[in-house]
Amino acid sequence: MKQVYTSYSEAVADIQDGATLMVGGFGLCGIPEKLILALVEKGVKNLTVISNNCGVDDWGLGLLLKNKQIDKMIGSYVGENKEFERQVLSGELQVELVPQGTLAEKIRAGGAGIPAFYTPAGVGTPVAEGKETRTFNGKEYLLEEAYTADFSLVRAWKADKMGNLVYNKTAQNFNPMIAAAGKVTIAEAEEIVEIGDINPNEVHTPSIYVQRLVQAEQEKRIERRTVKA
Repeated sequence: MKQVYTSYSEAVADIQDGATLMVGGFGLCGIPEKLILALVEKGVKNLTVISNNCGVDDWGLGLLLKNKQIDKMIGSYVGENKEFERQVLSGELQVELVPQGTLAEKIRAGGAGIPAFYTPAGVGTPVAEGKETRTFNGKEYLLEEAYTADFSLVRAWKADKMGNLVYNKTAQNFNPMIAAAGKVTIAEAEEIVEIGDINPNEVHTPSIYVQRLVQAEQEKRIERRTVKA
């Protein structure tokens, strides 16, 4: 049985200034929005955040960015976030942009205990600066080191009280690999069920990777709403 928190603030109470966080989601799909809000309220700062992107101006990780709580952002996509752009151009925010497939593999490798791997992505570009390269079968590859984090925050559709997680369709995105790569993984789930209520064949993240659970309804915002004139 994993501890099930009734308070989002209690679930993130030991996340301190200077922590490295991995945060699941893609755009606004599958983001742990309630845990992010708890961090905004906590006021924790000097964070390094590893996530595909940084939310939007008024939701998700964009709220931490707006509050100047993030010192460094590691991701693959800037998105529609004007505050992100402003902070980068003004030198207020450190940014490390990584090819999306490389980002996914760096996180997956971290969760699997693999310290580094070779990839052709980024060879001959600024991404390769300062990194080792090797040639295999006549093709050049770049050495990329894995990512891990002090805390991983993920969003699940369903969890059981052991901490097994199921994600809903495309909300799966980066969540399973991020859940595996944190020293402490905190999962917010729309529904928490009894042990045995989830078919083992449907589990996306096994309970061994999850330390804390919190039940959370989701607002399910749309990143960019397009309507017909």
